[in-house]
Amino acid sequence: MGKIRTKFLGILKSVVRNYRLYALDLVLAAFALVFAAALRVGPQAFIADVEFARSIAFATLFFVTICAITFPVAGLYKRNWRYASVLDYIILVRAVLIASLILTTCMFLYSRLAFVPRSVILIEIMALVPLIAAVRLTFRHEDLKSLGQISRIAEPDVRSMVPVLLVGAGDEADLYLRALQRDNSSAYCPVGFIDSCETETGTMLRGVPVLGTPGDFDAVIAELDSQGKRPRHLIFTMPVASIEGADRIVDRAEQLGMAVSRLNPATSLRNTHKSDEFELRPIELTDLLERPQASLDVAALHRFIGGRRVLVTGAGGSIGSELTKQIAALGPSHIVVIDNCEFNLYSIDLELSENFPEVPRSAHLCDVRNVDRLNDVFSKHHPELVFHTAALKHVPMVELNSCEGVYTNVLGTKNVAEAVMCWGALGMVQVSTDKVVNSTSIMGATKRLAELYCQALDLEGLSREGSPRFMTVRFGNVLGSSGSLIPLFKRQLARGGPLTVTHPDMKRFFMTIREAVELTLQASAYGLEKEIGQGEIFVLDMGEPIKIVDIARRMIRLAGLTPDEDVKINFIGCRPGEKLYEELFDSTEERVTPPVPDVLGAVPKPVPLPVLYDAFSKLEAAVAAGDSSAVVGVIRSVLPGFRPDPAGVLKKAPQRAKEKKIPGREKRAIRRIHPVVGPRGNAGSSIQQSR
Repeated sequence: MGKIRTKFLGILKSVVRNYRLYALDLVLAAFALVFAAALRVGPQAFIADVEFARSIAFATLFFVTICAITFPVAGLYKRNWRYASVLDYIILVRAVLIASLILTTCMFLYSRLAFVPRSVILIEIMALVPLIAAVRLTFRHEDLKSLGQISRIAEPDVRSMVPVLLVGAGDEADLYLRALQRDNSSAYCPVGFIDSCETETGTMLRGVPVLGTPGDFDAVIAELDSQGKRPRHLIFTMPVASIEGADRIVDRAEQLGMAVSRLNPATSLRNTHKSDEFELRPIELTDLLERPQASLDVAALHRFIGGRRVLVTGAGGSIGSELTKQIAALGPSHIVVIDNCEFNLYSIDLELSENFPEVPRSAHLCDVRNVDRLNDVFSKHHPELVFHTAALKHVPMVELNSCEGVYTNVLGTKNVAEAVMCWGALGMVQVSTDKVVNSTSIMGATKRLAELYCQALDLEGLSREGSPRFMTVRFGNVLGSSGSLIPLFKRQLARGGPLTVTHPDMKRFFMTIREAVELTLQASAYGLEKEIGQGEIFVLDMGEPIKIVDIARRMIRLAGLTPDEDVKINFIGCRPGEKLYEELFDSTEERVTPPVPDVLGAVPKPVPLPVLYDAFSKLEAAVAAGDSSAVVGVIRSVLPGFRPDPAGVLKKAPQRAKEKKIPGREKRAIRRIHPVVGPRGNAGSSIQQSR
């Protein structure tokens, strides 16, 4: 009863709020029925046949009563008719039909429709619907006034307004044109569309012609220029990634000096202080990089992760946090996140608690270089799958701190891999980088050693039943990561420049974090489930590399400025360890094509485990002594092609200061986990420490 009462009060309030419209609808209902009868039998019938007139009067009164109840119940007075849609008018038609059907039924039961011709009801419907709809169209007075402004769009005053060329003649474009028609203060005048659909060419959308396809861009500009309507602004009204050849259009627009923007999606959140119905924002690099959605095997991902205990190292980092969230969405039985940074660990744990409260989780402050702590976490949770993303990844910083880079990227990876073997995990997935290929940096060389170590363990597992898989996924730069390029350029632009670029010819591969993590999970799932890629490295297909200076110039133009005039670009030279371009494959690697969409395969020449163990022991000693030169020497003994940057680490770094001996405390030595050579799970006495 409470719900019925609440609904009744809501209907009553809507009628009271729109009482004038309600009364007018009832008057129109009466008029429509009388008009229908007069049209059917003629006005003289009301005078000649008193009985007929009395029947029509009774039917009219009865029909008005029915409409008085039906129209409010149908919700005609709850709607804001100023912004009415086609659906609202369909509901209006339905209300009239229901009221007329009720009238017909009642009249049939009362008199078998003896006094009212049946065609009167049909005429009444055809009269009442347009009458009521016409009344509601008056609420759209702004649209009616804007009809006189169509000429402003079709024939823009290019001297006082900014002519714009729109890309995409879809729903968002229609909304944008409607907003322009309503806004007399807008400085933009559309002069034409280009659209991917060839059949749209020659048509018009709200008075604006579709002039061609993206392939006709130059011809369209030439045509508009000849008419004195050369566009000064290019606006994408649909997702850039969905337009074939969008990058070429942007490049050509920039060459022609046109500003380039895109519409905010109609469903996106906007700044409450902005009154614009449509906010233009610059195209970001992610729009041009974003590829069509990879064909993910969702079922395989759920089989891979669902119901399993998963551990992620470096879970608070850029890649680690995205990986953690995607794993949580796949339904693991327990997720363990570890990170050496307290704030990063807190952030990812908080995000998991808010977005995936149903997934059991544990968060541990843990450095992968600390064997005892790492062993403690593994012994508590016995993870089945381990994703290793923890690493020191910034090339200049690792060049300046080469021993720390070895400690984390090589010895830390070794610790995690050996814990995987000791505590019975099914497999480990290591995230690697394109900087390992023909590396000139310590960072790339250390990650290469980590790749070779996991490859050696994976190959060794072929001879031992029940051995865990060790898979490596390699890819290039990811957009949105900490310390990435775009945020740096934005900060420099906000300060007025200059933008700093290392070298005019420097190129890099780029990929979105989301895409990189999705493909990492899929490659790992296929590798474990289908037992493919043994001893291989999964390499994500990243498309073509992009020049950094081109990105800088594009961002300056998108900000409405001119490169080298309004904002300077300074070339500061390559930093220690940097190369002009990165590669995804080494010349010594065999390329294969694993059956994983958008994933390639590389097979490096294996290095025997005894050789790696010997090298790692020497690296431990060099790290303990703080001897960077020794570190380089050991790396070159394993990687003969390694050519370090002379300005980087060839100089011997000062040794670590000798510690003052404190009573009761001895200098800690590097510890390591010695793997058990046997089936998984026998970890009883596997943890040893060496001094």
